Amino acid sequence: MKAKENLSGCKGDALEPRKNAAQRVFETAQELFYQRGIRAVGVDEIVSQAGVTKPSLYRSFASKDELVTACLDKYAEDAWTQIDAAIASAGDDPRAQLTAFIRHYSDQMQQPDFRGCPMSNTAIEFPEPGYPGRAKAESCKVEVRTRLVDMTRRLPARDPEGLADGLLMLIEGAYSTYHIFGSQGPARTLVASAETLIAAYVADGQQSRD
Repeated sequence: MKAKENLSGCKGDALEPRKNAAQRVFETAQELFYQRGIRAVGVDEIVSQAGVTKPSLYRSFASKDELVTACLDKYAEDAWTQIDAAIASAGDDPRAQLTAFIRHYSDQMQQPDFRGCPMSNTAIEFPEPGYPGRAKAESCKVEVRTRLVDMTRRLPARDPEGLADGLLMLIEGAYSTYHIFGSQGPARTLVASAETLIAAYVADGQQSRD
């Protein structure tokens, strides 16, 4: 994001609708946190880039931690909207839906501005269990696993929970290798690897029923 004109100290900032200033703060923080990391970005830089004053930020967000959590909430909301749309477009077949779920993450890593999963990045930056942003990251990852288990249980698979955990490890492994090798490294095999794993569990599940 290009730096906007710094209006700090200008009377015009105080006269702007609070929602307008809050939205500028939020969008600026969301981009800076994602591109540079949470610890590397301070409140002074956020308000400078957003073109607002510190009071404008603190009227909407009580602290930087609250702003971080709001950004993660929005990321999760947008991600689930995209995932739900991908699953819906796959039709009624449970296996096609599961593949669409995995493909969402693969497609995400092909985007030129991708810099890792914000939830994973936050968990790495903040190992402290009590940090609000980490709590949000943990709850989101738990939801991903829950969704995967729900989907694998609709397949004729041996040990659906084991399959879901294997798929989650593939997703997280793809995220991890992306930081070293980029989108054309091991991460590019995510969908193919997931299909191989699903096929193995489904084949074993069908054999156990015969």
